[in-house]
Amino acid sequence: MTRRPILVVDDDPSILSTLAEFLQMEGYVVETAVNGAEALDCIDRTAPSIILLDMRMPVLDGWGFVRALRERGQSMPLVVMTAARDAHQWASEVGAAAYLAKPFNLVDVLDAVERLTPPGGGGGGTLPSVA
Repeated sequence: MTRRPILVVDDDPSILSTLAEFLQMEGYVVETAVNGAEALDCIDRTAPSIILLDMRMPVLDGWGFVRALRERGQSMPLVVMTAARDAHQWASEVGAAAYLAKPFNLVDVLDAVERLTPPGGGGGGTLPSVA
């Protein structure tokens, strides 16, 4: 089965590499970006099945990225990743399908990815915390 890639967007190199390596070990194809502008370029090259998105990043933050995505008419499941206390609110603001509070457990990441990328694509649902 060929899966569309997962796009992980985070400016913290250790989080980016940990998530990419973990998801690849679980059999997923992973693309990475260090900010929203780089993520938009990545989306031009590939059609990710889901985006794991940090909100606070340089160059183009999570809010700006989502705004640009909507302006392009593109939509895909988002999982907000943040250490902010108001993670639920931030995820709601951008229409995310879920959020992960940092620091998060890798099992929770996998749960969110599996839940939001069922066979045949799709995704969505309510806004649960998976951490």
